[in-house]
Amino acid sequence: DHAELIGSIERETPAQFRALISAFPGVKQIDMLDCPGTGDDEANLALARMVRKAGIATYVPNGGSVRSGGVELFLAGAERKADAGAEFAVHSWRDEDGMEAEDFAEGDPVHQAYIAYYREMGMSDAKARAFYAMTNTAPHDDALYLGPKDIAAYLPLS
Repeated sequence: DHAELIGSIERETPAQFRALISAFPGVKQIDMLDCPGTGDDEANLALARMVRKAGIATYVPNGGSVRSGGVELFLAGAERKADAGAEFAVHSWRDEDGMEAEDFAEGDPVHQAYIAYYREMGMSDAKARAFYAMTNTAPHDDALYLGPKDIAAYLPLS
């Protein structure tokens, strides 16, 4: 009833997830051991919504590391669990033209998509905006490392 995630989320990952659930319909939790992020934001958010719709929990064990877009996937868990020694890393997104979040005006619709996603995953509007702002404090080529308590300040963990 557990699946392990090791690796990044790519264009083919949602199809791989559908195949996993088809072969193992009893999966109740994804153990995120090492998820460096995603090479495809659309696939990542599609996968995240599939995980949420399936009612699957996400879990990061001691020593587990979830970075970049992997954090969005973690937030999709029907329940989110992380041991004290779990690591999370966030940073600003970068588009195909090399533009980062700070390069767009505050009211630009590109920002609203992320904030709406965080609300969809259960954050209040204020927390979604604060989480999004916090993730963008680190440039794309750098990262801000967080622990489970930091994540729990925005969205409760089990």
